[in-house]
Amino acid sequence: MRYKEDWDEARARLEAWWAGEVRDRAVIQVTAPRPGERRLSPPADLCQRWLDPDYAVAAAEEELRLTYFGGEALPIFWPNLGPDVFAAYLGCSLELGEATTWAQPCLATWGDLARIQLRLAGPWWQATVRLLEAAGERLAGACLIGLTDLHGGGDALAALRGPQAFAFDLVDDPAEVKAAMQMVAAAWFEVYERQFAITQRWSPGTTTWLGLWSPGRWYPVSCDFGCMVSGAMFAEFFLPELLGEIAYLDHALFHLDGPGALHHLDALLAIDKLAGIQWEPGPMPRAMLPWLPALRCIQAAGKRLHITVLPHDVEPLLRALEPEGLCLSTRVDSPEEAQDLLCLATRLAPKRDRR
Repeated sequence: MRYKEDWDEARARLEAWWAGEVRDRAVIQVTAPRPGERRLSPPADLCQRWLDPDYAVAAAEEELRLTYFGGEALPIFWPNLGPDVFAAYLGCSLELGEATTWAQPCLATWGDLARIQLRLAGPWWQATVRLLEAAGERLAGACLIGLTDLHGGGDALAALRGPQAFAFDLVDDPAEVKAAMQMVAAAWFEVYERQFAITQRWSPGTTTWLGLWSPGRWYPVSCDFGCMVSGAMFAEFFLPELLGEIAYLDHALFHLDGPGALHHLDALLAIDKLAGIQWEPGPMPRAMLPWLPALRCIQAAGKRLHITVLPHDVEPLLRALEPEGLCLSTRVDSPEEAQDLLCLATRLAPKRDRR
């Protein structure tokens, strides 16, 4: 792979990680800037910046060229159209911003439920396909081609209805919510399978926005709206859809987003097939040491743990946590610093029989 010469070694270590094994150290994803000048300026027009395949792929290629991918950090192109793009496949329009996009709710009443349809001829699905195909044709052999952000279930319905209206719906219209969840779930599986079929033309296995690779079908399933509801309501409305996704996938982590979602951790850890937790305590900087009790709880349940950390937290976390199933992702200032961090991880790994 052009931007990852040690891909075979990284691939083997990730395969062991999914199997709950450790080769010589914990999985470490560490990136750093490479020397070089940027040659591409973003277009002023936001539509072109987000939707023009030529620009999007050229910008991604420049970012890959200027990044060192150490350890299990991977060069990936995925068609980023914001976290609500799945809701846009179902009928929302998206407002484009400088760094993200927002859904414009389109489900005014539950009488409009029939409008929730996967619109394969719609502009947002077609934009996704164009981005994937342009990346595959230009970047095959240079990087992995990944799936877009697929916030299904409760997150999709919150985007379609608007978060405040959806919160009232859970109390006032539970039957309609459950019917809509089934419709959204069916669309999620179709979208996943269609994108997976496209990426397989150029890229083995599966990668996503999270940056991990699996030899099979994998995804970081989520329900960010879950931080707004009780454990009982989470179990009633959102857990069935999540269990369906987890059963369908070969590997799944749950994207646990923010301290407000921690009250669902025990329910998630009880899901046998859920491989692990990707814990996001909040925006950067992500100080992880205060969360050691929760991190140890995740490992004690036999689950894998993916966390994005500050470089100076890597050593204390490696000392405090087990290497099996542990993935630390970080960014440093140079390739040399990245190599030093990987050597540190190897030195700190417990000496065990690896046969």
